[in-house]
Amino acid sequence: MKTDLFDYQLPEELIAQRPAEKRDRSRMLVLDRATGECSFREFADIVDYLEAGDLLVSNNTKVMRARLYGRKNGLNEGAHFEALLLNPHPAGEKLPGTRYQAMLKPGKRALPGTFVKLLDHGGKLLDDAPGFTVAERLEDGTFVIDFDTADQEDLQAQFGHIPLPPYIKRGDEGSDFERYQTIFAKVSGAVAAPTAGLHFTADVLEKLAAKGVKRAEVTLHVGAGTFKPVSEENILDHKMHTERFELPQVTAELINAARKAGKKVVAVGTTTVRTLESCADESGMVHPRVGATNIFLYPPYRPRAVDMLITNFHLPKSTLLMLVSCFADREKVLNAYSEAIKEKMRFYSYGDCMLFK
Repeated sequence: MKTDLFDYQLPEELIAQRPAEKRDRSRMLVLDRATGECSFREFADIVDYLEAGDLLVSNNTKVMRARLYGRKNGLNEGAHFEALLLNPHPAGEKLPGTRYQAMLKPGKRALPGTFVKLLDHGGKLLDDAPGFTVAERLEDGTFVIDFDTADQEDLQAQFGHIPLPPYIKRGDEGSDFERYQTIFAKVSGAVAAPTAGLHFTADVLEKLAAKGVKRAEVTLHVGAGTFKPVSEENILDHKMHTERFELPQVTAELINAARKAGKKVVAVGTTTVRTLESCADESGMVHPRVGATNIFLYPPYRPRAVDMLITNFHLPKSTLLMLVSCFADREKVLNAYSEAIKEKMRFYSYGDCMLFK
């Protein structure tokens, strides 16, 4: 299957640079998977599409303040470095919490043994600021770095920045720490938000509960690879990124019970889909699991464990656009994107969303 089949043209002004004023007042394109018909609602209307006994499954990952800036050797005239934390790395002889896999800029200057002292949120060097030492460069171009403190929570709070995606053309602001987290966020470890969850509010969840809709959670720590477009001509040649996840026993039981009762399993976002489909058998039943997944979903695959999907709009030629095309014919999905563009809906992380019903 050719990558160009998943291409479309998006006016740059439709890429949302900031979130909607109110989370649940963002717009929602509703795609009828059978007919391809599109309708347009506010997200708060999601309550109208779920029934008593349906199960809403969300991702409870929390975005780390994973972007850090620093100066080589803690000198004002030292080379400026930017680090993006990816995953905790096996500690080896280091204390737990001090060793991470990270992306570094400029990579060419990040030689083993290089020490970088972190800058505070104002871009200043403080005498007592922590730092990291480059341990090694890995084959994939990322690095292993060792911090001189094990208190990552305090370090990120004082020196870390929210890693907004590259198509948001501004630096992070104080409000992003709240708005670039979902209402479900609990377990720190992601470098990008599971953006479908950004539209939910306590009010929407209360209305769903009053209607008899049940809830369950999974954890998938979204990695930087989520933004990587497919560059190969044939999608089968694409090397998929890996993300850590957990599907708890209680969630598996709720999903399987809903499916046996003929109720709908509604996934909040593609990250939830990736988790559930990684744990589903051929009958659509899921099994609890902790691990990592590099599952790559593209047509003609049809989801086994998920009946409905809430998701934001995705980049052209991306694995996520290919994933959502498993829920409806590719032509219907691209036509819906075309309609969204005509309606001047807002795209990507801080943008509007779709419901595949």
